[in-house]
Amino acid sequence: MADYYKILGVPRNASDEEIKSAFRKLALKYHPDRNQGNKEAENKFKEINEAYAALSDPQKRKLYDAYGEDALKGQGAGGPGGFGGFGGFSQQGDMNDIFGDVFENFFGSTSGRGRTSSRRRGADLKYKTEISLEDAFNGAKVQVNYKKNDTCPSCGGSGAQNKSSVKKCPTCGGRGRVQYSQGFFSFTQTCPTCSGSGEVISNPCKECGGSGIVEKNASINVKIPQGVEDGSVLRVAHAGDAGEKGSPAGDLYIEIAIKHHPHFERDSQDLIYELPLDMPSAALGCEAEVPVIDGGRIKIKIPEGAQYGKILRVSQRGMPYPNSRRRGDLLVRLKVETPTDLTAEQRDLLRKLADSIKEHKEKENSGFFRKIFN
Repeated sequence: MADYYKILGVPRNASDEEIKSAFRKLALKYHPDRNQGNKEAENKFKEINEAYAALSDPQKRKLYDAYGEDALKGQGAGGPGGFGGFGGFSQQGDMNDIFGDVFENFFGSTSGRGRTSSRRRGADLKYKTEISLEDAFNGAKVQVNYKKNDTCPSCGGSGAQNKSSVKKCPTCGGRGRVQYSQGFFSFTQTCPTCSGSGEVISNPCKECGGSGIVEKNASINVKIPQGVEDGSVLRVAHAGDAGEKGSPAGDLYIEIAIKHHPHFERDSQDLIYELPLDMPSAALGCEAEVPVIDGGRIKIKIPEGAQYGKILRVSQRGMPYPNSRRRGDLLVRLKVETPTDLTAEQRDLLRKLADSIKEHKEKENSGFFRKIFN
């Protein structure tokens, strides 16, 4: 027994809108026009139409929920009396409403408005490019080299060796769709002979084999904006694959990857720099130089008694915010280092320092307790 909810991928308490939305996505994926010659896709398409026919009708859905698939036999949900295996569409209007709504933008206008064009927009392409942190800071121009499908230069994308090779499709009469009838019902689908173009080519172009498309190497200069983050994606309109026979080209999407930097970590628009600091400098306080992303170095003041991991913030010395004059901050994280490989003299000095600190603390503690108990 078919589980219509499972077929559409929705829970049993799904709303009408959720059911319709799930049907749209699946119908677009498995539509015969997109899967010509694929028997598995054709069967899946029939399944989802049958499931939608049952669950989109409140009365049929109640029957199905209560008694299962058998309760719909003869009701037009794929059983006897149904719509030829395409689900329980009760009238032409239902078909136009669902298929027109789902496929019109993808496959062209509906049959009631003239010939449907199956000439599809070109595919979108994705490319990944690496840039340095400095390029992300300053902005840069990057040359992107990639392969794409382009309009055949020999036939201009028509797919024909010459104009006289293009004839009106004899099956659909140039409409791109054919109509079928079954009793009181009728429906249309893409012409199997011309695949919806309304034309057949008797003498295909030798360079592209009749497709109107050839593969070529492409190159484009892309402007990287200031402040771009790792993983950002830039869109270049119409730089993707060419569309079929004059249809619009797809887009090119460029993903930005930022290379590891030897000095800085990045946290959104803030930059983090780890400053090594010897123990005496951290204890006494000092001035230190740190690098900045826009070049050179600046001096910062380390406060007396600075601890390991303390962060000092330098305002407006980080990455720029896109389309803004604002910048993030430079965060200087102190890394206080314990000295190693000491000389005998240095050990002696450190012991004296440790004894002095210990003695000072003992005096402080004894004074504190005297105050409490006196």
